[in-house]
Amino acid sequence: MNSDADALRTVKDADRKHVFHSWSAQELIDPLAVAGAEGSYFWDYEGNRYLDFSSALVYTNIGYQHPKVAAAIAEQAGKLCTVAPGFAVDVRSEAARLIAERTPGDLDKIFFTNAGAEAVENAVRMARLHTGRPKVMSAYRSYHGATTTAINLTGDARRFGNDTATAGVVHFWGPFPYRSPFYAGSEAEECERALRHLEDTVVFEGPQSIAAIILETVGGAPGVLVPPAGYLAGVREICDRHGIVFILDEVMVGFGRTGKWFAAENWDVTPDLLCFAKGVTSGYVPLGGVAISSAIAETFARRPYPGGLTYSGHVLACAAAVATIGVMAEEGVVEQSARTGAELLGPGLRALAERHPSVGEVRGLGTFWALELVRDAGTREPLVPYNASGAENAPMAAFGAALKKGGLWPLLAGNRIHVAPPCNISAEDVAKGLEILDGALAVTDAHMA
Repeated sequence: MNSDADALRTVKDADRKHVFHSWSAQELIDPLAVAGAEGSYFWDYEGNRYLDFSSALVYTNIGYQHPKVAAAIAEQAGKLCTVAPGFAVDVRSEAARLIAERTPGDLDKIFFTNAGAEAVENAVRMARLHTGRPKVMSAYRSYHGATTTAINLTGDARRFGNDTATAGVVHFWGPFPYRSPFYAGSEAEECERALRHLEDTVVFEGPQSIAAIILETVGGAPGVLVPPAGYLAGVREICDRHGIVFILDEVMVGFGRTGKWFAAENWDVTPDLLCFAKGVTSGYVPLGGVAISSAIAETFARRPYPGGLTYSGHVLACAAAVATIGVMAEEGVVEQSARTGAELLGPGLRALAERHPSVGEVRGLGTFWALELVRDAGTREPLVPYNASGAENAPMAAFGAALKKGGLWPLLAGNRIHVAPPCNISAEDVAKGLEILDGALAVTDAHMA
């Protein structure tokens, strides 16, 4: 038995005995053992190499193992591995400055967390304390994290097993022209009706009781839901009129994913609080945070903020953030993401849709796209039902297996494949990924009614 086989057996045995995996029935999964990664690829112990069209969980924005970021983490570890969050330290201050320089408007104060869910938790806490109001509104088609407040804010089916009677959360329908909850005939009509629905919900809930409205700038887990023109500006206006804090969750779409540093720039909208994580370090060391407007920061100028984290602004994570932002600026990664979407991914995915009747819609921007897969193109019946599992999900499982066999690692959710490769993926690797997708879509075409 060779050393790779020995290593594989050791890793798999220990995983099965001791690792408890998220979102899984533990005895029904067989996790792939990853041996290494570089750029847009990772590989297993048996020599199988995968083009990662998921960017892990949509966070390796600069790909795996960028040498400058790895070196910065090592250098920081040699200098200072950790220090309590109450101290001022150079790398933390620099990370906050670099982030604040790139956020829209006056979001110039940065509260660091360990990840995105904690960013959402603290943004909601800030909004409630700032307004003195209890309720928070969020969309049904949304995902905001798995901690207590964040999972109640989440609109998708992952909320069901964790729901505590919404815990001060009110859900509403956001715009989704392809599957319009408002029976709209155009994007403009969808925008108008979605805003009217939101306004009505605010009125009937009582504006004086609503602390915040939180939205993913582009809905990630729900299917890369790009808001129609005017929608975010309309939400901003509703919030301003009723004294409601506007929170944008950019955990998935921040730091280049949509071809801008932050997705809000695509619509020239500034929230009161902006949540980030994932791409800020390309996932190399966990880091998240909240960018805070001057008005909300002023609330806590002489009033203590009742929240904190042991590892807030951990120096190794901040070193990774400083290096990642530096790499993105020096190598033009944000601009490359925009070009890749406009010139390669967008046209390429639309060409696939023309060849494959199971592709109902293509939507996205930058390096963040989704294919909506359908059983019937005319009725737009989803390829698999909502929250499908087991036999119901067989078409998507077969599709995923075909992609992996072809050497592409997918991000599948419901009846969709999300196409989210690293923001700096090469044109050659985009072409390779599209070719593998083209072949695998024969599987979904075969399941059409």
